[in-house]
Amino acid sequence: MTNVESVTQAEIPSGGGVPEAGPEKPRSLAGDAWEDLRHNWIFWAASLLVVLIVAIAAFPGLFTSSDPQACSLARQHAGPSGSAIFGYDFQGCDVYARTIYGARNSVLIGLFATLIAGVIGLVVGMSAGYFGGWVDTLLARGIDIVLGIPTLLGAIVLARRLSSDPQDSGFYAVIFTLGVLTWTTGARIMRSSVISAKSQDYVAAARMLGAGPGRLMLRHILPNAAAPFVVVLTILLGINISTEATLTFLGVGLKGDAISWGIAISEAAPFVRETARPLVWPSLFLAATVLAFIMLGDAIRDAFDPRLR
Repeated sequence: MTNVESVTQAEIPSGGGVPEAGPEKPRSLAGDAWEDLRHNWIFWAASLLVVLIVAIAAFPGLFTSSDPQACSLARQHAGPSGSAIFGYDFQGCDVYARTIYGARNSVLIGLFATLIAGVIGLVVGMSAGYFGGWVDTLLARGIDIVLGIPTLLGAIVLARRLSSDPQDSGFYAVIFTLGVLTWTTGARIMRSSVISAKSQDYVAAARMLGAGPGRLMLRHILPNAAAPFVVVLTILLGINISTEATLTFLGVGLKGDAISWGIAISEAAPFVRETARPLVWPSLFLAATVLAFIMLGDAIRDAFDPRLR
């Protein structure tokens, strides 16, 4: 009995309470951001909407069995029915089917244009931020020059020049146009992040161990400077989808037999007094898509910003 009591008393701390747990393992910036995001309903709502839009763009046949190209003037402006829940447009085409299939071109153009803008912004921003000096001055002036070009006006001129062939659908012209005109914000964000990251101790330690500029930028600086850049690209994706629809509506984007929300809105606008359905539904899908990407980017940005904690 004495031995049991002595062992029990030896295991109890001097304060008489339960032994304290060890110190909590510190979370990284990504861990803190995820902890905020998982409790943010805006992030989950935007993510679900983005997943839905991407699924519609990738697999439109799962959402409609109608042919978007099957049109008949006999059904012009006919109301909703079991086979066409959004009714028909002025050409007698199924508005629902064309809205579903229109997501593919709109999302693909936004995605590829954002990738081009991301690559240009990444290279320019990292080079300007890491090397500094005359390289930074030269690239910063180049960013200012592109920023001085009104995006919509420059896109109209460039897209019209690149897609002058009447047989060209304008798909690649719009992608290139948006890609080369929308990279500046990402470049400036990356430049600021690289300038902040390259002064950290881990970069100095890697440089002392013999790491060259390429290894420093790719292995040490980029992983710690990429978060704000990715957030900007997420928001830019929604903006590019909206800009593509604007260019198409103005007649300098997609054309011909292409199907997109911009074309649907452009074709339905002259007949809005007769029926608004062919105009309203593509507009709602476009607005929801742009809003989803912007809300997702805003939620991620707020989660990664330590000043908001």
